[in-house]
Amino acid sequence: MRHRLKDVAERAGVSVKTVSNVVNGYLHVRPDTRARVEEAIAELNYRPNLSARNLRKGRTGIIALAVPELDIPYFAELARHVVTAAAEHGWTVLIDQTGGGPEQERKVAGGIGDHLIDGLILSPLALTADDLAGLAGIPMVLLGERIDHGPADHVAIDNVAAAHAVTTHLLGLDRRRVAAIGAQRTPEGASARLRLAGYAAALAEAGIEYDERLVAPAPAWHRADGAAAIRHLLTSGVRPDAVFCFNDTLALGALRALHEAGLRVPEDVAVAGFDDIEDGRFSVPTLTTIAPDKERIAHLAVDLLANRLTGNPDAPPQELTAPHHLIPRESTTP
Repeated sequence: MRHRLKDVAERAGVSVKTVSNVVNGYLHVRPDTRARVEEAIAELNYRPNLSARNLRKGRTGIIALAVPELDIPYFAELARHVVTAAAEHGWTVLIDQTGGGPEQERKVAGGIGDHLIDGLILSPLALTADDLAGLAGIPMVLLGERIDHGPADHVAIDNVAAAHAVTTHLLGLDRRRVAAIGAQRTPEGASARLRLAGYAAALAEAGIEYDERLVAPAPAWHRADGAAAIRHLLTSGVRPDAVFCFNDTLALGALRALHEAGLRVPEDVAVAGFDDIEDGRFSVPTLTTIAPDKERIAHLAVDLLANRLTGNPDAPPQELTAPHHLIPRESTTP
């Protein structure tokens, strides 16, 4: 039997209002009274009716996380951290996959459905700041690099600095023909452009000329694209001695293609990725990578959303940068 607020009040010998004050965290309750109420809650295993509470507040207790692709491990791992962070606020997370398309992104940015969700964490690829400004929408936090300084709070990492760090690491191993895999020329390729800029800056800083032949495009950042890019580089007459892949799934594909070509990693070609997905810790060799603090990204995004829902909904949008760090592993340092 599910116990009610009235049952707790009777067990503790207090009013229903007093139990409600304790459950909702009001400070002005005498310590001995609070202790009796908490003891009664524990004895009866009382759980607040969150649905009723949310209805009284005009909320559902549900937020949404919308990402381009759930089969990209980075987004799956990020989603896990968002679910954990949201649970601290008593929220349930609805997870949606947009495919990076404008119509689906516009749909989720508009709230998915009337009164279905209280807020949204969105990683857009197609929408622009103008697109979002034209939507009535709901409280929203943006992730990634597609939109910054837009109409909503935004959390990202410094992609230029991160790419500069991993390229500098490769150059520090006395590698001079460092390839970059993952370039994208489309409007959706904001992350790719920033990582390419960091790569180019590190080359310039080391006095190495930027060679367009060492920059391999990838229409998507999947394993197959990484393998295809390596095969293209090896057959084009430009033999790299190191490869910076713009995400770890590209790097895993690159490792496979290098193995098939009879090249040793890292002795013949050093390989580094980006994202620190779990698969990279178990590949052979293990994968050097840039580790964005996914847990911190998730908590920043959820806390920003909570501030919009329960704090100051009209405050100017905030731009927050989460930390990252380089993790050297066997694919660059045997």
